[in-house]
This record gives sequence, C-alpha cells and structure tokens, in this order.
Amino acid sequence: MDLTQGTLEEKNGRAKKMMLWFGIISLIMSFAGWTSAFVVSSSRPDWLKDFQLPNAFIISTIVIVLSSLSFLMAKKALKETSNKAAMLWLFITLILGVVFIVFQFSGFQQIIDLGYNFTGPTSNVTMSYIYLIAVVHILHVVVGLICLLVVIYNHFKQNYTPTKMLGFELALTFWHFIDILWVYLFLFLYFVR
Repeated sequence: MDLTQGTLEEKNGRAKKMMLWFGIISLIMSFAGWTSAFVVSSSRPDWLKDFQLPNAFIISTIVIVLSSLSFLMAKKALKETSNKAAMLWLFITLILGVVFIVFQFSGFQQIIDLGYNFTGPTSNVTMSYIYLIAVVHILHVVVGLICLLVVIYNHFKQNYTPTKMLGFELALTFWHFIDILWVYLFLFLYFVR
C-alpha cells in the first residue's frame, strides 16, 4: 500500500496511529528493561523469594480486564449508533479505571502493613521494583483516564460517528495496551521470584 495515497484525513489518521504505536513500543521497551532488571536483581542475597502479591492486585487485574471489555462495548454501541449506550459504557470504563487505581493503592497499603516500604530501613530491592513497576503503570492508567475523558467529551459533543471515530479508536488502542501490559506485569510479578 502506498502511504502517500488517500485523502488528507486518511493520511492524518495513519500518522496518528503510527505515532501511538511508536509510543507503545517505547513503553514496552521501558517495562521490558524494568522486568529484566527485576530478574537480574533476583539473584541478590537480600531478595525476597517467598513474597506473595496482595489480593488487591488480583482484584485490580480483573477490574482492568473488565474495563477493556466495557470500552469494547462502547465501540460496539457507537458503531450501532446507540449513543446513550456508548456513553454508559464509556462511563463504566472510566469508573472501572478509577477502581483499578484504588485497588492498586490498597495493594500498596497491604504491602506496607506487612512491614515493607518503598524507601527507608524497612525497604528492600524487591519491594522497590514492585512499587516502581506498579506506580509507573498507574501513571499510564491516569493518562488513559485523561484520554477517556476526552473521548467522553467528544462523544457528548457528537464528534464521533460509525465511520468517523479516530480519536475513539486511538484511546481504545491505548487502553487495551495498558490493560494487556498490566496483565503481563501482574503475571510476571506473581510468578517470577
């Protein structure tokens, strides 16, 4: 396919999708670096080998997967020109995104209650990695929530149609990415000792 062909709107859409994928690939590389460092550091003598992630992280994983499903339902409703249903699913996605963050912080509190902190005399390298990886992911979820708010605003202004939904699709792609990324991170932190 010749990328120089098409209308200006089509070229603009392809460029925006490509920029999103460049950003996603750079984020994948960042998290791959952190998880690689986690594996390398696990040979340290002060590494916690018997630590289990708190249950709040399991619940947050279920919540973020449900949020991706609700975002897909919003897209389906939009394609069927059911604007009220699409708005409802978008708000459900927003609420689930916030609930995800709440459960993440609940998980942090459970870790602190076990006596482990990010810094200070009760910290160790294992917990520092867990905090770092989870907090950086939470920051990306916040970015996803901001994108979602923009999508909700644009949908309220009726800027999307079944054939014109570029901003919607970009936000959906990013949301699915942060969902899949967390599932990977959770499984990595849960099973890699």
